[in-house]
This record gives sequence, structure tokens and C-alpha cells, in this order.
Amino acid sequence: MGDGNFERAVVFMIKHSNEGSVGLVLNQPTHHHLSSLIPEWEGQIFEDSTVFRGGPVELDSSLGLGRFVGDLNDNQTFIIANVGVIDLALPPQEIPENLVNFRPYIGFSGWSPMQLEAELAANAWFVVDADPQDIFREETEDLWSLVLRRQKGPMSWLSNYPPDPRVN
Repeated sequence: MGDGNFERAVVFMIKHSNEGSVGLVLNQPTHHHLSSLIPEWEGQIFEDSTVFRGGPVELDSSLGLGRFVGDLNDNQTFIIANVGVIDLALPPQEIPENLVNFRPYIGFSGWSPMQLEAELAANAWFVVDADPQDIFREETEDLWSLVLRRQKGPMSWLSNYPPDPRVN
């Protein structure tokens, strides 16, 4: 693909429609913590969470992914297995108490209508089922290899592909 933004990136798709697609890169942590970007969230949710770079689009925007347990409330929409998007523009007091995992993001990965379909047709992406555990994994450096290793057949072989094959 030739885009350094997505080198060994694991992208979790949060929206796909005729209007385009949106995803978050799960394995690009920044050196920022949530309280440094959104001070009103300091001490409100878990620890001072490391912020991840969701992609190259709108790096001044922020959102979160959260995993919830128990009953849903009317404001919760899940993407997969009790994982949903959290609007970080909301006051932290409005976040449901049944939140058990949380990860904040700046920016996102975005595709215009039919752009992602064209990239998929060109085999620019591997498409695999999401594993909710990957979303909140502490160590993300080897997430790309881990996801590929879980796959069946030749795709799993790619998990051993070195970051720079020239030094293999």
C-alpha cells in the first residue's frame, strides 16, 4: 500500500456504509495521556490512559472505545461483543457506570465512499474477524503478528514477516 500510516497497523472498523468507512488503529500508542489532552477527564475513568493514534484523519478529534458489562442503556451502541464508541466530548460523568475497559484515541482512519472497497479489491488489506481482546490489549507492539498468527493457512505464515526484510 505504501502508506506509512498503516505499516503493520491493525485497524478496527467502527463504521462501514455507503457514505464511507471509519476505523481505529489499535496498535499505535502515543506518548500522550488522556488528562494532557482532555484535562476534565483526569481521574474520571480508570487510570490516566495512554492515548492511541486512531489514524491520520482529524488528529484534533478524539473518541474512545469502551467495553461494557451488564444491561445496555439507551445511549449505548455496540460494535462487537459489548464494545462501543465513547464520545469524549461528553462530560465524563455521563459515561455509564458499567464501563470496564477504556481506550482513548486521537484521529481516525477514514475512507470515502467505495475507497475501501477499491483497496480491498486491490488486496491492500487483510480482512479478519475482530477479537474484542485485541482492542484493550496492554502490549500492542506485536499485535499485527499476533492477529495474523491466529489465522488459518498461508495468512498465518505472514506473522513471521520481519519489519524490514533487508535485515532478515
